[in-house]
Amino acid sequence: MKSWLFVTLFASLTTLTTCRTALPPDTYEAYPTYSGPDLGLTFVQGQARLRVWAPTAEKLHLKLYTEGTGGTPVADYAMQKSTGGTWLYALPPQPAGQFYVVQATIKGRQMAEVPDPYVHAVGLNGQRGALLNPATVSPAEWEDDVRPKLRQATDIIIGELHVRDLSMQPQSGIQHKGKFLGLAEIGTRGPEGVKTGLDHLSELGITHVHLLPTNDYASIDESQLNENRYNWGYDPLNYSVPEGSYSTDPADPAVRIREMKQMVQRLHRRGLRLVLDVVYNHTANAARSSFEQLVPGYYYRHNPDGTLSDAAACGNEVASERPMVRKLIVESVGYWAREYHVDGFRFDLMGILDIRTMRAVRTALDETDHSIFVYGEGWTAGASPLPEAQRAVKANVLKMDRIAAFGDELRDGVKGHYARQTEPGFASGQPGLEESVKFGIVAATRHPQLDYSKVNYSKAPWATTPAQAINYVACHDDRVLWDKLTIANPGASEAELIRMDLLSNTIVFTSQGVPFLPVGDEFLRTKGGSHNSYNLPDNVNQLDWARKAKYLEVFQFYQQLIALRKAHPAFRLPTQELIQQHLVFLPDMPANTIGYQLQNHAGGDEWGTITVLFNGNPAPAAVAAPAGSYTVVLRGQQINPKGLEELVVEPGKLLGLPAGAALLLVQP
Repeated sequence: MKSWLFVTLFASLTTLTTCRTALPPDTYEAYPTYSGPDLGLTFVQGQARLRVWAPTAEKLHLKLYTEGTGGTPVADYAMQKSTGGTWLYALPPQPAGQFYVVQATIKGRQMAEVPDPYVHAVGLNGQRGALLNPATVSPAEWEDDVRPKLRQATDIIIGELHVRDLSMQPQSGIQHKGKFLGLAEIGTRGPEGVKTGLDHLSELGITHVHLLPTNDYASIDESQLNENRYNWGYDPLNYSVPEGSYSTDPADPAVRIREMKQMVQRLHRRGLRLVLDVVYNHTANAARSSFEQLVPGYYYRHNPDGTLSDAAACGNEVASERPMVRKLIVESVGYWAREYHVDGFRFDLMGILDIRTMRAVRTALDETDHSIFVYGEGWTAGASPLPEAQRAVKANVLKMDRIAAFGDELRDGVKGHYARQTEPGFASGQPGLEESVKFGIVAATRHPQLDYSKVNYSKAPWATTPAQAINYVACHDDRVLWDKLTIANPGASEAELIRMDLLSNTIVFTSQGVPFLPVGDEFLRTKGGSHNSYNLPDNVNQLDWARKAKYLEVFQFYQQLIALRKAHPAFRLPTQELIQQHLVFLPDMPANTIGYQLQNHAGGDEWGTITVLFNGNPAPAAVAAPAGSYTVVLRGQQINPKGLEELVVEPGKLLGLPAGAALLLVQP
């Protein structure tokens, strides 16, 4: 998410001028910290105990309610001050209410009632925590749920998806529209019998389903779901609780927990891993957040004048470098991995977070499963007071082992600049972007044949291994690929736009690194030209399954392209050294063409040499390919791993490349 696009959403949610709670940094450093594993609500032999960090509070009260919203407290307990700036209370075996809040008194002022920051179960709209142990709320056979096998990170193929988009179209054939359970349904069919939902994801061949935020967020009123309001969810309310609007009963704290686990279980049974899009860089409402009500000023960064700094362009940014903020983020991520068996995390605006926090996240996840994948946006949406040398930006990925970032060099090189929407890219005939595309082909690693001075953004490699580079040409941000190509190429025919589309993602899926695809692009998804659909209606955002039927040949090409990548390890080399050893760019290529070879059975591939050629020009091109006999396995819109035809390139002769197309040739 480029969060600067969301200022209007948060203007009503965020107090920008009254949060002048900043103190000198050394004041925060003097706050006591707590290192124990039991912050929040914990259960010992069924009895609940709450521990809350609030070092500046003079009093902290625990209040119980019978409902998740409304009413008056049925119990009010004074919590006892404990170690490390925490307050503690052991609830009776049969508490009077099912929901709880805490209320601090700070400098004589009674603060607002809030759930604690570690809350794991909530009532309607996340206003109150629930006295519920999530470990006791699981579907049948949950203890037998296992992650699908993953040999290496470069085997990953990511499909990005919004829970609601998958199922909301009336023709989706999915019963639980807009719900976690909708993603768990099998056997669903759409127009002309095409597979939809989970069956479609399995048919496509991706390995990881990346879901836009599924944690509890603020912009949807869970009590008014009949309004069918839509939001991407980049306005976090409670970091470690599932979003209630995706459940069949948001008022029942157990339902959202159980149904999300059912979704994970079904994905795993289908061989799909789950990635959660997590938004730890800011909160929806700083002034009213549990952070500000319990420890004013501590959780957020501030400007010199005491106002909130705003690298997220959403009104605030979280101070991840402070020990108790880092602890919360790390333990929240670890909780999702353990309790919900999540297989990966995509960090929104990861560049706002600090390097030490991201390293700690990686270490914590390794304690659960070394194969859990971590990646994020290696940039911010605005200036931050945290020095760039400390931030988890793209240039610092070199300092973060087994953490990946999105490669906007290839993205904008292939399709054109993300913001200058009428500007075409390599796949649309725009010259001068070859080195930017090649930067992505080698997965942002060091390669002796690249001229880094000609790369559009980074002038040096930022990945040490290809597993640290996410290659993509589109995501939920900005226009979808089809709409971008349409607006950047006025007058182009549908056939020409399809050609550009297929070339764009042929580049992605034959490049080294980890490929990423927004689900729906494989059947030319359109949002009617919208460049920012975060709160637009379902008829803009939902997957139109009729387009899969209409463009079935396009879908089948994507399906075959993914299968080709999965079948050939030459496209999935695990180290920079192997890329340098086996990937050789062809010299003297004409303008707006790229050619390279994967030589000597790269990665143990059955194919001895793979020659990959891209022509971004709208006219055919002639290139000096190495002489020899080849089998053509991909040409433009056709793929056949067993061969489309045999081809002989005579010494000194030029090879013709079709207009705006890829050509993939193999030799034994």
